[in-house]
Amino acid sequence: MNFTPFINIHKALDAKMHEFAGYLMPIEYSGIIDEHLTVRNAAGVFDVSHMGEIWVKGPKAFDFVQRMTTNDVAALPIGKIQYSCLPNGKGGIVDDILVYHYEYQKYLLVVNASNLEKDWKWLNDNNTEGAEMDNASEWMAQLAVQGPKATQILQKLTSINLSEIAYYHFTVGDFAGVDEIIISNTGYTGAGGFELYFLPEHAEKIWHAIFEAGKEEGIKPIGLGARDTLRLESGFCLYGNDIDDTTSPIEAGLGWITKFVEGNNFIDRPLFEKQKAEGVSRKLIRFELTDRGIPRHDYDIVNEQGEVIGKVTSGTILPGTKTGIGMGYVATPYATKGTGIFVDIRGKKISGVVK
Repeated sequence: MNFTPFINIHKALDAKMHEFAGYLMPIEYSGIIDEHLTVRNAAGVFDVSHMGEIWVKGPKAFDFVQRMTTNDVAALPIGKIQYSCLPNGKGGIVDDILVYHYEYQKYLLVVNASNLEKDWKWLNDNNTEGAEMDNASEWMAQLAVQGPKATQILQKLTSINLSEIAYYHFTVGDFAGVDEIIISNTGYTGAGGFELYFLPEHAEKIWHAIFEAGKEEGIKPIGLGARDTLRLESGFCLYGNDIDDTTSPIEAGLGWITKFVEGNNFIDRPLFEKQKAEGVSRKLIRFELTDRGIPRHDYDIVNEQGEVIGKVTSGTILPGTKTGIGMGYVATPYATKGTGIFVDIRGKKISGVVK
């Protein structure tokens, strides 16, 4: 079992802990509903130090990252971030990642914790360009501070004008008396905010500084449970549920990060181009139930006649509304927004609509 630098803080706060991606992680503190609504209405802090960070450097860095990822790295200036994915050579996705253009000939790849070992092997096995790579995951801690009050709270701790950091951009500077902090306008909640990257030795200092700065705004620690309900409400994919080695970015609605521009000869490009041109037989949808029920992973999605048209990949009850929401793959004719669908919950057809 691995531990993040915040393990003692989580235990002191009596967090409900559970294994996730080989780490003992906080699932909830005050409860998923309370934590979800805190992020939507104020601000919350997530320990996401389990995420993986891989540096790609040197004169071959651009060529390598451009070939390995579906987005167009040529359109990524220094200081900007791309959401992208690693195609697996068979039409599936090794992982969905963030690509930071850190400086000239230097990129930071932020990968899912559960895929770090797989990603590292995939990148090394396919590094025909000879790019320099460094798995820095053990030497990076990360906090996500999310919510409408996140900016005003964090601004108290840095001389950097946070309002000047555009969405999916980052800067490097001072924060809470520590230098060389990566401050990134990204997140996995749809609530706005920043993600902070720093050396583990500064972890507790930065945590306490954030909570001291945010106490009047009602800042709270948030666990992985609310992280999941927040990302589902915002329609963000979770690797292993909504995308995996068997799903293509075209099927998953990620055509916008799959750039068929001149010079972007990424792995699986011909296959994905064909899928875009000819269409696919299934598509990932977001849906909301109009009857009471909780959609669960792997439940059947059916049409009015009861015929199976797909599967739920992620589902939950939306905190604050008691509405069932979810994502899933369905036959393409049923993937249009506003289409009525049903989820088979223990033999009962529960009605819903594609969002």
